[in-house]
Amino acid sequence: MKKIVSFLLVIGLALVLAACGSKEEGSSNGSDANSGSKEEIPETLVLGFVPSVDSDTIADTVEPLAERLSEELGIKVEGKVMTSFNALVEAMGANQVQVGFVPAFGYVQANEQYGVEVILKSERYGSGTYKAQYLVRSDSGIKDLADLEGKIWAYPDQGSTSGYLFPANQLMEEFDIASTTELETEFFSGTTQAGGHDNAAIAVYEGDADVATTFEDVREDLLEEYPDIMEKLTVIGYTQDIPNDTISVTKNLPDEFVQKIKDTFLSFNDDPAMIKIMNDVYNWDAITEATDSEYQVVKDTYNKFKDSISIE
Repeated sequence: MKKIVSFLLVIGLALVLAACGSKEEGSSNGSDANSGSKEEIPETLVLGFVPSVDSDTIADTVEPLAERLSEELGIKVEGKVMTSFNALVEAMGANQVQVGFVPAFGYVQANEQYGVEVILKSERYGSGTYKAQYLVRSDSGIKDLADLEGKIWAYPDQGSTSGYLFPANQLMEEFDIASTTELETEFFSGTTQAGGHDNAAIAVYEGDADVATTFEDVREDLLEEYPDIMEKLTVIGYTQDIPNDTISVTKNLPDEFVQKIKDTFLSFNDDPAMIKIMNDVYNWDAITEATDSEYQVVKDTYNKFKDSISIE
């Protein structure tokens, strides 16, 4: 009898150990699946956009783009309009958005935090770079950057490369300002986060702010609604060159699928209807290949000031 009991105890112990081993193996596999390995192609590919202008119609504008991508890639593709640049970065980090139309600053953040990879960039007027500009009312008496002290600053979003990061960097260096908090509260008398480059310019046009920092030249996109904006608003300065906006992808997409996405977007250069959509949404004239190294100047600027930049 004792031998039978001992035998049963041994069998029971073996079963318990086997179960524990199975759980540990399952846990290990689950960990590996989340450690950055390439995943399967998603059932729905989500494109993320942040409005720069005309935010009310962007969802409808990009719908034909999503439909065309769906045809070429063979899966459902949908466009999603985000509330801010940071929201887009976080959505890509959570894999809720797989392809993002991300400005340079947002790309640097997404790359550093979540391993997001740039594959393409925009081309405007034959160039892969652009500048930010400072807009003031022509009758304001503001002539240069030094005159901005004590004024109200309107910017699109703290996650905007041309609307915030590069102008903030330039002003902080030129006037020996230690942080963006000091810039916003001591150099300027107040700030307005306008939610878009167009809204920042309009805030100055309507007298709600003294200076707006936007991409060059946002006024052209507002001529229909504000025919006199070129006369009413004056550019008093520019930042250094900024790499153009990106098309970036999450790190877990299979390489072959990423190449297919890349090739499809590049094929739009030969399709006037698709390029018109890109132009309507972001003023893109063409789509070109891009590499991470092109955004080093943005990385350097971001790393220099990231501790004093609060992205909401």
